[in-house]
Amino acid sequence: MKIDEVKSKTDTELEFDLGHMKKELFGMRFKAAADTSANPARIRQLRRSIARVNTVLHERTKRIRGQEPR
Repeated sequence: MKIDEVKSKTDTELEFDLGHMKKELFGMRFKAAADTSANPARIRQLRRSIARVNTVLHERTKRIRGQEPR
């Protein structure tokens, strides 16, 4: 998920997406530990998307960079 997509969503949408991404990441990590067929690029992509969402949510709660909580 790109940063423009993240910033255009509301807080509730971001929290919903965050939950789904965390579940998917857990499944991918579990699969990677059990098998070698897990896609390491997708794990990396998920981790970075989760970090972007967390950063935007934090910025909105602290009112950093002129972003108002939605």
